[in-house]
Amino acid sequence: VCLWLPKKYRKPNSSEYVQGVEVSLDYDGEIPEGFEVIDLPKAKYLMFQGEPFAEEDYCEAIEMVQKSMDKYDPSIIGYSWDDENPRIQLEPIGTRGYIEMRAIK
Repeated sequence: VCLWLPKKYRKPNSSEYVQGVEVSLDYDGEIPEGFEVIDLPKAKYLMFQGEPFAEEDYCEAIEMVQKSMDKYDPSIIGYSWDDENPRIQLEPIGTRGYIEMRAIK
């Protein structure tokens, strides 16, 4: 997955946008050079999924979903955005549509 990390999870001179993989809490295997392990808290997320798209149109597919997310007000279902947790992006795959998740509280 790809993540947009809030500042509290970023080290100095590191990127907000990162690649991630879930491992067990007791993982003690090798960590590749340049990688690090962070613990993220349990959180609730809303998932936004766009329509299927032609692979060459992936940028437009991402923009459409992100614009929809920006306009959505989670208070209508009793929540607010939780910007203390990362946004999550799944690999853009044309046959299933673009998927992005945003934390709520």
